Amino acid sequence: MAKIEKTESEWRAQLTPEQFEVLRRAGTEPAFSGRYHDAKQPGLYRCAGCDAALFRSGAKFDSGTGWPSFWEPVAKDAVAERSDHSHGMIRSEVICAACEGHLGHVFPDGPPPTGRRYCMNSASLRLDTGAAE
Repeated sequence: MAKIEKTESEWRAQLTPEQFEVLRRAGTEPAFSGRYHDAKQPGLYRCAGCDAALFRSGAKFDSGTGWPSFWEPVAKDAVAERSDHSHGMIRSEVICAACEGHLGHVFPDGPPPTGRRYCMNSASLRLDTGAAE
């Protein structure tokens, strides 16, 4: 996958302040505040930074956490994981494989068949309802 690289100024010009804080500064939106935490529309969730396909709506589930949650990405190479030691915790950060934007974290408490919960920020996503599920 080709990497997308932009300067901080280019990202700031393209993204809303909230998107910039989440995608480029690894921020987190408050629980239950994002527009996709309870979304049920079919479609493809894309990276709000680079438009890369990330998650299918069919893999979305209600985790009760207040953030959109998915049990698997659209493809194994759509996202990448790296260790996150912030806030006194050890977690697995999930980033867009194309632009390395922060998406959220993945936890081992999701539903079958993967047992994983990709807990994403709505600000890092864009729902493409015109895309095939």
